[in-house]
Amino acid sequence: MTSAATTAHQPTHRDGNVLAGLLSEVFDVDLTGALRRCPHCGLLGALAQLHVYGRLPGLVARCPACSAIALRVARHPGALWLEFGGTGAVRIPLDGG
Repeated sequence: MTSAATTAHQPTHRDGNVLAGLLSEVFDVDLTGALRRCPHCGLLGALAQLHVYGRLPGLVARCPACSAIALRVARHPGALWLEFGGTGAVRIPLDGG
């Protein structure tokens, strides 16, 4: 059983470096160092600084300053779905999927 003291010290999110593996399936460069500007609050920072919630197959990355959704990633058999905030979703076929 988890005590309240133990739960209080557990992080609620991981940093954007957790996205590296998924994104490397479709991009030849490491995007975690790529800069992005949040369209909601204007924060300029690397993808590695995003706060990532959830677990595979789906992750949600949020701006560390205002918590706006920056990226949603979902891994499905043969495909990776990417949604970049309000820009719409992109399905990228993987290995004949």
